[in-house]
Amino acid sequence: MVNWLNKVFAAGERIKAAIRKRATKEELEKSNYISCCKGLVSKKEIASNYHTCPYCSKHFKLTPTERFEYLFDKGIYETFKTPIPKDDPLGFTAVKAYKDQLKSARKKTGLDCSMVVASGDINKIKCTVVASSWEFLGASVEAAEGEAILYASLYAIENKQPLIIVAQGGGMRMQASSISLSQMPRTTLAINEVKAAGLPYIVIMSDPVAGGITASYAMLGDIHIAEPGATVAFAGKRVISGTVQEELPPGFQLSQAVLDAGFIDRICHRKDLNKEIGKLLSILLNKNSISTEDINETSENTQQISKTA
Repeated sequence: MVNWLNKVFAAGERIKAAIRKRATKEELEKSNYISCCKGLVSKKEIASNYHTCPYCSKHFKLTPTERFEYLFDKGIYETFKTPIPKDDPLGFTAVKAYKDQLKSARKKTGLDCSMVVASGDINKIKCTVVASSWEFLGASVEAAEGEAILYASLYAIENKQPLIIVAQGGGMRMQASSISLSQMPRTTLAINEVKAAGLPYIVIMSDPVAGGITASYAMLGDIHIAEPGATVAFAGKRVISGTVQEELPPGFQLSQAVLDAGFIDRICHRKDLNKEIGKLLSILLNKNSISTEDINETSENTQQISKTA
């Protein structure tokens, strides 16, 4: 009798220990599944669907390589090595030295900074595109990222190409203090030069877009497109809720609410971005490859996504 009870109690303790134990970040990354609307969904299934959930259309984060493969015609493009300023001139150290953070991010992503500049065709129109990596310190912006946008702007002007930036990240990287904040006016001036050259500038909002990114190059586009469910904000929800002392409405700062407020122009599923941007560029550049039917279809697609997003 005693042995039987001991076994029951021991089993109970093992169950409790299993419940208390949570998978580490490394274990989750190695798993073949990811949690979404229907519980566990295979990463392979999500990857084959433009890295979106096939059931609820949730858009998962992309690497710059994945972004370029979806955005450019047939996934064909070339990338450029952009200038990399001196690391950590301020010698910032908190829990971890900033230099060590940069070293870890570069090892993890294989990138020199969080942004990559590429050029390729979208609907047979040669474009310059900038995309960010969330895995590189949350796609935050510092001097190297500012240089990437300046490089992309200059390349677009010299080669007479539209500029497209996939905006993503929590804002300016505070480990570099005012060096990061100075990228806001620098990138703004660069974008203004692109516009002065008569070239289209399109911004794609990919979850999340916040802080100094929203306050600079992300809101300067001729056209702003957001992916479904993307957060587009300046200050975070908790900051705003604590300031106004009110409960915020459902969907606050998500792309549909931002569209309704008039801050963006359209919501587009990732799989349709190549086609949609191609049509928009044809209109902006007055190309003959666009028809009235295409324009109407583009408008109808936007309205349909807005209703279901």
